[in-house]
Amino acid sequence: MNWAVAAIVPGLISLFLVPVLMLKLSPPEIRDIPDARDLAVNELEKMGPMSLQEKVLAFVFVMCLALWATGSLTGLGATPIAMLAVSIMLIAQVLSWKDILSEKGAWDAMFWMGGLMSLATALAKSGFVKWAAAFIASGISAAHMGWVASFLVISLIYIYSHYCFASVTARISAMYAAFVAVAAACGAPALMVAIAFGIFANLPISLTHYGNGAAPVYFGAGYVSQGEWWRNGFVVTTINTVIWFTVGIAWWKLIGLW
Repeated sequence: MNWAVAAIVPGLISLFLVPVLMLKLSPPEIRDIPDARDLAVNELEKMGPMSLQEKVLAFVFVMCLALWATGSLTGLGATPIAMLAVSIMLIAQVLSWKDILSEKGAWDAMFWMGGLMSLATALAKSGFVKWAAAFIASGISAAHMGWVASFLVISLIYIYSHYCFASVTARISAMYAAFVAVAAACGAPALMVAIAFGIFANLPISLTHYGNGAAPVYFGAGYVSQGEWWRNGFVVTTINTVIWFTVGIAWWKLIGLW
């Protein structure tokens, strides 16, 4: 419950402000659909009863949800389940190979994610990322700025370094332990630091169109340009960071984390 209590107040504020902010940054092109329910009913009537291919698609959808939910029991990973779903749809002619080749967004996402994940994995295996994290952490520790300033600087580096990562897990694996240890060594309360860096791991995932598993899929749909994504991602991340560094830290003081 410590995590929930520490996150509840600044988290709810972020949850309220970010959608309001996005309405200003990227207002929706369609704000109102009159008679939406009647329109949907009429279109469904025009489509008629479900075809065999549509029933197969519904079955595949439910099957994937069930297999993904029980992956820890069956030992099946997400990739083989996805490949099974595609295979069933190809065999049942729900999809043709031409349909798959024409999905430019999916191929775009695969190359973005695959290439960047491979690069991040190679950097992690080489030890470069851990070395860089340790170098930054030791430099801050040697500056003797006091625990408050040290915590803020380390947190900012931890958040905005996500530009260099294609995976939240990779950044946590490379930087979390080193940065938490240095912040605690500078005098910051250990429990607060551990919780804060766990929360801060998620603040910057909107920074780039490759920063988390879902981003390349959304970006590949083609509705948002790279420039718009990076602009909005930076603004949203910065707003969240300000909220957590002001309301969040004040809330942590109130509940006794420091």
